[in-house]
Amino acid sequence: MITALRFGWLVSLVGLVGLRGAAGAAVETAEVARRVREIPVTHPRLFLPAGGEAAIQQRVASDRVWQGLQAGLLAEADRQLTSKPVERVLIGRRLLDKSRTALSRVMHLGLAWRLTGEKKYLERARAELLAVAAFTDWNPKHFLDVGEMTAAVGIGYDWCYNALDEPTRRTLREAILVKGLKTSQTTNAWTKATNNWNPVCNGGITIGALAVAESEPALAAELIARAVNTVPISMHEFSPDGAYPEGPGYWGYGTTFNVLLISALQSVLGTDFGLTQQPGFLATADYSLHVTGPSGYSFNYSDCGRGGQGVAAAMFWFAAQRKEPYLLWNEWPKIAATAKKSSRGGRDRTDPMLMLWMAPTQEKPAAPRALSWSAQGVTPVAFHRSAWTAEASYVAIKGGTPSASHAHMDIGAFVMDADGVRWADDLGMQDYHSIESKGINLWGKGQDADRWKIFRLGTSAHSVLMVDGQPQRYDGQAPIVLAKTGRTVVNLDRVYQGQLARARRGVVLHADRSVVVQDEIMARGKTASVRWAMVTRADVNIDGAGHAVLTQEGKKLGFRVLEPAGAVVKIYPTDPPPAATDAPNPGTRMVGFEVAVGAGATQRIVVQLVPRDAGSAAAVKALAEW
Repeated sequence: MITALRFGWLVSLVGLVGLRGAAGAAVETAEVARRVREIPVTHPRLFLPAGGEAAIQQRVASDRVWQGLQAGLLAEADRQLTSKPVERVLIGRRLLDKSRTALSRVMHLGLAWRLTGEKKYLERARAELLAVAAFTDWNPKHFLDVGEMTAAVGIGYDWCYNALDEPTRRTLREAILVKGLKTSQTTNAWTKATNNWNPVCNGGITIGALAVAESEPALAAELIARAVNTVPISMHEFSPDGAYPEGPGYWGYGTTFNVLLISALQSVLGTDFGLTQQPGFLATADYSLHVTGPSGYSFNYSDCGRGGQGVAAAMFWFAAQRKEPYLLWNEWPKIAATAKKSSRGGRDRTDPMLMLWMAPTQEKPAAPRALSWSAQGVTPVAFHRSAWTAEASYVAIKGGTPSASHAHMDIGAFVMDADGVRWADDLGMQDYHSIESKGINLWGKGQDADRWKIFRLGTSAHSVLMVDGQPQRYDGQAPIVLAKTGRTVVNLDRVYQGQLARARRGVVLHADRSVVVQDEIMARGKTASVRWAMVTRADVNIDGAGHAVLTQEGKKLGFRVLEPAGAVVKIYPTDPPPAATDAPNPGTRMVGFEVAVGAGATQRIVVQLVPRDAGSAAAVKALAEW
């Protein structure tokens, strides 16, 4: 585990929200202002300084990996040559889709221009930049849209600066200033946020400020200082061990912009003001490594899709910063695929950063040594695998609270892989607009919020215990209470407060690659009806009491209820879902059973998941003996 250093001055500033004249902020603004005054007036300077193209071209000339990276970049840039510039069309309340499209185009076309000097890329980038600069605004009511658009125009302005005429430069500067930087002075609640909004908005505004710093030095210094002072509020969520509360999908979003912010500061000002050393930040690369199972799918808790296919450019930054190539074990095989994806638009908007963040001498990584990784924090998680191969068994489990940002009522949920297949699964998130357009308040808080009426987000659709048909407690918090190699126990007492007197869930990965999920619960003063169920995409054949065989992709998995004896295995439908507002879940179902626990009684529930339905029943031990 990386031991992160906490800088004294940064501790004193974590609580600031970018207010001018706040205690401690003036000194840092002055320091930033000094560095801003020292910025050369030449461009480009963001991420890849002027003249840096030559080193990349040398690597491309001699290395097949770099040749593939450039081929993917140019293929996507070529694809965009025939596209039309984005228009200001909102989807619901968001312009975010257009901001992201613009950022992708500018980054691909801009870097293609810098590496090849071909004017076709320059002219197409220029058209995109002028189109978005002409928007009436960048939709500050949903400030993520402004953050990403400011990053797009800031990067384009800087990278293409020397080939743009002064009227175009003036237009882009004015757009960055008015629609990005000055807007952020009045619409800035995100500076106090602990979630992904903070690094995305701070990152985008900082990129814009650095791009036009010589024209607006005082404003640039103010906004850069604000970012340095307030982004630690969200970076604190990585503490203590690197787990990301909002799940792997938002890790890709928030952390990538956190890295963009840091990388921009380093490239232009020569320092990140200690941000890299925030507690848990460098360690979060291990979280990203382990959260993806051998199947290639991530443990998609909270508002997250199965993911796992796209390359995570930020991981190349982490590997270079830490000088630990093993972090790229999941990413390395995906590099070649980025070129193929370009023909159908499957590249991520930040994929060009691969060529700027990858260590110049990066070689194919060796397999990581650790087979288990766990972390505490807002959303504690643990991951275990039998090996770093596609056929390995894998189990991941989470604790946490439904009150966390983007959380579901999935506390205690797990996923399981074996033989290259995801057996125990998660339905994932539902598109926000599909919910909001039906008049549902997706972002309400509390036990009775509309959010929990969405099937995929509530308790009944997750691989967790459900007691008397009731949802989990919104304000409950479940910590990991045992973390060892191959096994984890989570305390679920507060998540089932008022429903159960006691609840613990443990998972263990055995040497034979089977996984055991074990619950130990105690009923309150009345009989409790407890449903145990897990989501799967496999076909389920119930084969006698307490036993079923799951089949998927020609592979088999044994589902064995070791305790209680005689459990009646059932299939619970997930498609069609219960309400018209719910997204369909084709090809999915839940397999499980129900247990009646008498008033004040204790009950142990033990399920063994056995690859290929081979091997003997696991010996059952009390969680206290794990």
